[in-house]
Amino acid sequence: MDLYLPIANLSVNALVIVALGLGVGLLSGMFGVGGGFLTTPLLIFYGIPPTVAAASAASQVTGASVSGVFAHFRRGGVDVHMGLVLVAGGVIGSIVGAGVFTLLQATGVIDTVIAILYVLMLGSIGGLMLHESVTAVRVGRGAVPPRPRKRRHHPLVAMLPLRWRFYRSGLYISPLAPLLLGFFTGILTVLLGVGGGFILVPAMLYLLGMGTQVVVGTSLFQILFVTAAATMVHATTTKAVDIVLAALLLLGSVAGAQLGARFAQKAKPEYLRLALALIVLAVALRMLLGLAWRPDEIYSVELL
Repeated sequence: MDLYLPIANLSVNALVIVALGLGVGLLSGMFGVGGGFLTTPLLIFYGIPPTVAAASAASQVTGASVSGVFAHFRRGGVDVHMGLVLVAGGVIGSIVGAGVFTLLQATGVIDTVIAILYVLMLGSIGGLMLHESVTAVRVGRGAVPPRPRKRRHHPLVAMLPLRWRFYRSGLYISPLAPLLLGFFTGILTVLLGVGGGFILVPAMLYLLGMGTQVVVGTSLFQILFVTAAATMVHATTTKAVDIVLAALLLLGSVAGAQLGARFAQKAKPEYLRLALALIVLAVALRMLLGLAWRPDEIYSVELL
């Protein structure tokens, strides 16, 4: 069943896009990630222009984050005070990111920049995840566990002025730290179409020193509003959001997330993290090959 994507300016098999969203949603439910960092590369592999893939993936992440935020609100797992500071930085970052996106688009290097950023980002994150998951598997098999890290914000964060109390997170730090963190995430959201949870969660734990009970919920709170802002910015400035593509992705991801959550309850978490690390590294390697591999024929002509 072929559908025409008006913004991407090509026809796609709707079932393939829904299946792609289903697969990403399945991973989201299994591993507790937004999935945006996998959606954009997979769309690019399928032939969607990188600019449209990044902009449309952001809108899909917005829809997928709604149910997660409400679930964490019911459990009291959201620090609204911290979340609002992160959202403020993220909205500002989205506006700046749109300017960078438009500039790169005008110079004709946006597709290459998106691919390079994904290779660097997925390669580094996949490597860290692989190290952590292998350590967890070894501990599960009887190895000596590493010494647990004390929860404490980074010394650079402690040096910033104008401290506020974030009671739900148990912190007394400068709001400039989460503001800058949200700003950086907002730029990434616009450029790459990602929610940024895979960067936010570790940064909130190891830089800000937040408690684990509120990290995921607060991250989803920020992702919900910032991806919505990034989608609006894309729609009004870059004109790269394809609503048909986003709807197909969301249709599959909602169902996939439910299936993934059920499967995750039956599998060991350390093996799930190991599998996700390998998937992330495989996607990074495929994007690197796309950048570095020179085809035999640079130009080709196809007769229809």
